Amino acid sequence: MTTRPILVTGKNGQLGHELRRALAPLGEVVAIGQADCDLGDAQALRTLVRSIAPAVIVNPAAYTAVDKAEADEQMAYAVNAAAAGVLAEEAARLDALMVHYSTDYVFDGNKQGAYLETDAPNPLSVYGRTKLAGETLVQEKTPRHVILRTSWVVGSYGGNFAKTMLRLARQRDTLNIVVDQFGAPTPAALLADATAHVVRRYLDGNTDTFPYGLYHLASRGETNWHAYAQYVIAAAWAAGQQLALRPEAMHAIPAAQYPTPARRPTNSILDSSLFERSFGLRIPPWQEGLDRILQQIFDLQK
Repeated sequence: MTTRPILVTGKNGQLGHELRRALAPLGEVVAIGQADCDLGDAQALRTLVRSIAPAVIVNPAAYTAVDKAEADEQMAYAVNAAAAGVLAEEAARLDALMVHYSTDYVFDGNKQGAYLETDAPNPLSVYGRTKLAGETLVQEKTPRHVILRTSWVVGSYGGNFAKTMLRLARQRDTLNIVVDQFGAPTPAALLADATAHVVRRYLDGNTDTFPYGLYHLASRGETNWHAYAQYVIAAAWAAGQQLALRPEAMHAIPAAQYPTPARRPTNSILDSSLFERSFGLRIPPWQEGLDRILQQIFDLQK
């Protein structure tokens, strides 16, 4: 427990929503969204943080419209990099812990096998470049940071690939899905619960021996977008959902046949073993968390 608040940004996002739940037992959580503060306004953000004086700053807020960012680099940088730098500066001034989230998009995806924290970033998109810039600023501005790179975030709240597939499956009887991009769906709830574990350890322990640094945190295992989509639709049929689309009517296509403004990494698989060793947690396989999320989505639709 802490007598100073825990500040959470992006309160209305998938991860922000889950963080408010997971962090609540650790102390007062002050959660802010776009209506509370424009993250692109550095001075307003600085003033807000100083008025709250948190013991911990948790920053899931991000400009995540990957394709839109290609034509909106200034705003993507303001939110993904500059705002992260301001929060890190204020964390240092307050002797607060800064927890910041980053992405598999900092890599080009050309590696064979899972990415480690020691692998060199090489982002292919504006989104990836601005998120990498945010990582760098956090590392430069405060030593008391934990940066968590993750991938393919999914949850029962907010928008994500699984929910898009379910929506389209009610409207269409065939779909083309990319088969040659690989990663692991990572539940927002898993990220939030792991974050709460990190924050609790920080608040309860010796802050000088705390394992600050950069970590990968994604579900265990791997899949591709096509197999992921088939898994979701098969689960929906098994749960009695009324759909127009059958899993076998989802056609696998190469990414080259589905051009987008932003280039995506072919390989988004992240190795979380350093996080597991450092914080004494076991990260479960992607199917385990996804099954739970899908059941929550189906229950909400009853």
